[in-house]
Amino acid sequence: MNSIAWFIDVFLHIDQFLTQIVNQYGAWTYFILFVVIFIETGLVICPFLPGDSLLFAAGAIAAHSASELNIALLIVLIAIAAILGDTVNYWIGREIGQSLEKHHRFHRLINKEKMAKAEQFFNKYGGFAVFLGRFAPFIRTFIPFIAGASRMHYPIFLFYNIIGGAVWTLAGLMAGFFFGQIPFIKDHFSVIMLLIVFVSILPMLYVLVKNMFQGKKLD
Repeated sequence: MNSIAWFIDVFLHIDQFLTQIVNQYGAWTYFILFVVIFIETGLVICPFLPGDSLLFAAGAIAAHSASELNIALLIVLIAIAAILGDTVNYWIGREIGQSLEKHHRFHRLINKEKMAKAEQFFNKYGGFAVFLGRFAPFIRTFIPFIAGASRMHYPIFLFYNIIGGAVWTLAGLMAGFFFGQIPFIKDHFSVIMLLIVFVSILPMLYVLVKNMFQGKKLD
């Protein structure tokens, strides 16, 4: 199985994958989840890592009576990981964002199309984009970087970062905690994961469609 097929399989069956990790590593699962969420939000070159689906799956596993995962501890640790990740991403953008063309290796690793969409999203919503971008896969990895590159005032960024990180973590984990053990959802988990991604990108799709129609009107 090649890497792309493996990644798709993990994404569609992330509940089974995470259950195996919990069974094998026990309490170390907290650390693994912390690292994955930190990297997904903190490194602009890793937008492909699971975020929303991972939170939902972790919440669903924590809801099981025999689970080693505690939902309260998950909320605290993952919220911290998400906030720290965006903070690191912001400062990376602040340091090299405006001279990205000079960093050839780094520049080749960044998807220019996703970067352009994130920049459009950021310009549209300003500081609030830091909060909204948290709920959009791929986009959320680039928004902090762009905020740093544009020299967004750090206290303002930090405010939206903390609020966004806390709400995103709470919403994702609690959705899994309360709904993940429903038999229909358990039996159709792959479909639910795809729906989560679709719902997550709706705000971005709305902005793109709206801008497209506005462009046609101007023509």
